[in-house]
Amino acid sequence: MSILSWILLGLIAGFLGSKIVNRRGEGIFLDIVLGIVGAVAGGYLFSFFGAGRVTALNLYGVLVATAGAVLVLFVYHGIRRIMLQPRLTGVGK
Repeated sequence: MSILSWILLGLIAGFLGSKIVNRRGEGIFLDIVLGIVGAVAGGYLFSFFGAGRVTALNLYGVLVATAGAVLVLFVYHGIRRIMLQPRLTGVGK
């Protein structure tokens, strides 16, 4: 697949994944980046477990990329929640 196909697949997967995980997008740039990372992660995991590789922009590719994007978004939101959590400083003891 060409770079443009991966970007389009990443955009679709990032949009669908963000709607599944938190009902709103993270912004178009972050949706594309997390979608592309998710597409690569989903493709790797599916091929690791014996499923076919993503070779074209089709329904199978979108499903694999969306599954990977959902996984990447769960990890992203978990890390973000930990980083934004208020720190316990021990004040008031």
